[in-house]
Formats: sequence, C-alpha cells, structure tokens
Amino acid sequence: MTQSTCHVAIIMDGNGRWAADRGLPRIAGHRKGADAVRRTVEAAPGCGIDVLTLYAFSSDNWRRPPEEVNAIMRLFRIYLEQEVERCAANGVRLSVIGRRDRLPASVVAAIASAEGATRDCGVLHLRLAVDYSSRDEMVRAARACGVSGDWSREALSAGVGPDVDLLIRTSGERRLSDFLLWECAYAEMLFIERRWPEFGARDLEDAVAWFRSRERRFGAIPEPRLAAR
Repeated sequence: MTQSTCHVAIIMDGNGRWAADRGLPRIAGHRKGADAVRRTVEAAPGCGIDVLTLYAFSSDNWRRPPEEVNAIMRLFRIYLEQEVERCAANGVRLSVIGRRDRLPASVVAAIASAEGATRDCGVLHLRLAVDYSSRDEMVRAARACGVSGDWSREALSAGVGPDVDLLIRTSGERRLSDFLLWECAYAEMLFIERRWPEFGARDLEDAVAWFRSRERRFGAIPEPRLAAR
C-alpha cells in the first residue's frame, strides 16, 4: 500500500543554547542550525513529507539584540542565495510566509529570487516562516474573509495555509510560540530534548515513524477491529 504524504512543521529551537554550551557566540549556533536545515530538507522526501514548514524567525524575535538580528538576517540571505540552485535541482519549491515589510531589502530580493527559481518544483514544498506570527496571519485571513463575505472554516484555512500533520519542537520546550496555531488544530506534537543544530535525518525519520504509529481519530470513535479467526 502506498504511504500517504504528510505536512511536518518544525520549531527549530536551541541554536543559542547549543552555542552557549560550547562557549561559542550565539551566531555560531545559528550557522550550525543552517546545516541542520539542509540535512532536514534533504531527508524529508524520503520520509514521505511533501510539505515542510520551518520556523526560522518569529515576529517576537525582533526583540533580540540588534547585532544578533542583523547576523540572522545575513545568514538567511546567504542561505537563500546558496541553496536555491540545490533546491531547484532536487525539486524543492521554496516559499516564505510572514511579513516582508520589515525585512532588509536584500533579504526580500533573495526571497523573491528563490521563490521564482523554484516555483514549478513539485517534490517538496519548503516553507520558511520569517517575521511570522500566527495570530497576525489569522487576523489577516479573517479580514480577507470579511471582504469576501465567506466566513467558513475552509475560507479561513485557505487564507492561513495547509493543516499540519506533525509538529516537532526541539530543545525541550513545550509550547507553540505563536506558530501555525490554526493549522495545528489536529496536529500530533512531538517535543524532543535535542538542540536544533544536532537534529539530523535519523531524528526526522524517527519522528515520522512515531507519527505514523499514532491513531488519528479527529474526534471520532475508532472502528472495532475484527477478532482474528
């Protein structure tokens, strides 16, 4: 039987703590985190993942020290510029969700270039959440529903994005932190202790295997199993 595909979302937590544990500056953790992104993206299709959403920078992260924010933005731009060719070659469509009006112009340009170059790719849809707030996205989608007059669940879902099947958060924290709140209504959630820079293909495989072992009832009562004869 063909295995169904799934949407996996990851809160990539622990870059700074990984660096601090080693006496390194926080940006060193973010650089190692970029390596973990590459490993995860490469492993995702083999795990049956067709949509992968990664929480790269929340709207609340602007509160961090300016030097760290600037370094993260430079790293994000470099990642987009360096990875776009690899993504296109491997059938990875790259898109960015969240606000763009507060991002540096060079980052906005890199996003537009990467999205355009990978627009027709169909193996994996990689969504990067940058300057992202789920509450803000729901407000924006609700306003759009008001204009159209369609206040159905389907209309709001179309405005915010696809439902998440499995949410993973690294580094031991157990909260959603304003990430995909609507989309995670029925998501299975897995919180692991491993810091994000240490996350690898085996971690992703184990997480998806755990997800596929779950009985997802969506509020219904499971059908009784027939006794073996």
